[in-house]
Amino acid sequence: MTMPAGFPGGVDGGPEPPDPRAWMQRELFERRIVSLTGNLDDEAANTLGVALMTLDATGDDPVRLQIDSGDGTIAAALAIVDIVDVMGVPVRVSCIGQVAGPAVVVLAVGSHRSVSPHTRLRLFEPPVEVQGHARHVEQLAAMHLDRWQVFCARLSEATGQPVDRVREDAARGRFFSAREAVLYGLADEVAGPDARLHQLPGRPIGFAPR
Repeated sequence: MTMPAGFPGGVDGGPEPPDPRAWMQRELFERRIVSLTGNLDDEAANTLGVALMTLDATGDDPVRLQIDSGDGTIAAALAIVDIVDVMGVPVRVSCIGQVAGPAVVVLAVGSHRSVSPHTRLRLFEPPVEVQGHARHVEQLAAMHLDRWQVFCARLSEATGQPVDRVREDAARGRFFSAREAVLYGLADEVAGPDARLHQLPGRPIGFAPR
């Protein structure tokens, strides 16, 4: 196996090369490219948030965020939105694979938003399971409702769609093609053949053959 230029070790009898995914992440980071792959949970939001803030503090060029995410939590998505909103450099978002659930709002708030022709998008409210005493459950339910209202309001602002329509589309789990996403206001363009999309490191999303 021939490693890319600049890949350390392992080609000419040197030490064993490092994890290719870690190497790729580092190379992309140096090009001011970060990625969100898989579940947008608290851990993913923390990792991505630190990366975005680091790039914001270390340069004036735009940051490119690539998304391939099919699920997650509202709280994690809103945390990323808050960071993007206060960054001093533009965050240009490109999407491949799928963008569904909470990650939709992260796409929507980008300074420029591009989706590949076969990106699958779906807007839905993530289910929430709460356990505990009745008063505790009531508090958690109220917190979730408040976050969901903020989510819908921010998505409405980013897309130009009425907030009631956003709620209705989320309630029925609306699917979008790449072109429909542009018409809805979730994206600015469908990427053409010359789009500069980079391979996303991380676990692929989808169904594995049995």
